[in-house]
Amino acid sequence: MIITFLGTGTSQGVPVVACTCPVCRSTDPRDKRLRSSLLVETDGKRIVIDCGMDFRQQMLREDIRSMDAILITHGHKDHLGGLDDVRAFNYILKRPADVYANRETQRSIKKEFAYAFSEDRYPGVPEINLHTINLKPFTVDGINVIPIKARHYNEHFVYGFRIGDFTYITDAVEIAPRELNKARGSRVVVINALRKQVHYSHFNLDQAVAILKDLHPEKGFITHISHQMGMYNEVNPELPDFINLAWDGLKVEF
Repeated sequence: MIITFLGTGTSQGVPVVACTCPVCRSTDPRDKRLRSSLLVETDGKRIVIDCGMDFRQQMLREDIRSMDAILITHGHKDHLGGLDDVRAFNYILKRPADVYANRETQRSIKKEFAYAFSEDRYPGVPEINLHTINLKPFTVDGINVIPIKARHYNEHFVYGFRIGDFTYITDAVEIAPRELNKARGSRVVVINALRKQVHYSHFNLDQAVAILKDLHPEKGFITHISHQMGMYNEVNPELPDFINLAWDGLKVEF
């Protein structure tokens, strides 16, 4: 399995528009963060997790010319706003894009891209084949996927996903023990941490590190990082040996 971090930033990305903080002005490429998204390559299949507004740029950067499915964690703009750009794959692959999401997230997709689901569709709109998922395990072209439910804010929930020995969770602020147990035994775990300070809808760094210490995979990575976290070369050395801040373009093979 190979995972590629397509983006590791928050809804604003890094640098943030008009911001002049040291992180946003950093010349270290590891401090340049597009919206969070990830590519999983396994058993000859390519699965993208989340499709934010930077999807086109991410596909071009990684020279991705085919994909088999997109899994959407939740209905916020920075996780589905790039779905219009599946049009290119529709044309190249001669088929609709298979998008897996729960019913609540599907409502957001249909609202955001109403023109793609109307009865009188304009030629060339994105062709999206929605697949409804819930907390039951499902398969994508023979690849087993286990959804993991986490709380984002109040009664708003997100889905993480476990694929084989890999688990990806983003935009979470709380995970019930029974859901976190689904990730146990994963060799690689990716989890979100917005910044060092406590936040109302995302884990902070200490909380994410505590979860990774509990799960203790071979490798743990932090994603969905804001400019408030600090610079990579200052924060990363503070972490336990098996945990790293992820960065855009990082590939992990296991």
